[in-house]
Amino acid sequence: MPEPTTTLTPASAGASTLLLPRWLHWLALLLLCAAYLQGGLVKLADFRGAIAEMQHFGLSPAVPMAIATIVLELGACAMILLGWRRWLGALALAAFTLAATFVANRFWQAPPDAQFMMANAFFEHLGLVGGFVLVAWHDLRERALRTQLAQTER
Repeated sequence: MPEPTTTLTPASAGASTLLLPRWLHWLALLLLCAAYLQGGLVKLADFRGAIAEMQHFGLSPAVPMAIATIVLELGACAMILLGWRRWLGALALAAFTLAATFVANRFWQAPPDAQFMMANAFFEHLGLVGGFVLVAWHDLRERALRTQLAQTER
């Protein structure tokens, strides 16, 4: 992989963050988390349905798996949206989504009439995984740049 042609310094990093307003950055994070917020809240409101979903996909024990899924979906979204260890919340949702994609969207095993839709869902979920990895990468990079800037100001 070729090296970047420019080096990002703490001084130039500040300029690059001004390209879009902060509210738009937060809105993009909210949109990325929307399905997980909705999923976690629906599972919380209909816990019997959450248990049935775990059983449908062969996940057992179903009750602890449903609880863990709710906590993960809502907790990781909160971390991302509040900016508290955003990188960790994003990586948690990336790993969860990757695993869930291979459990729920096995298009190669589906009947021919269902393969197209399942393949679309499979690759859309891979896109979400990539988005969460980028969120983690951006957050860790920003933290490193802030640390570097603080050290140069001393």
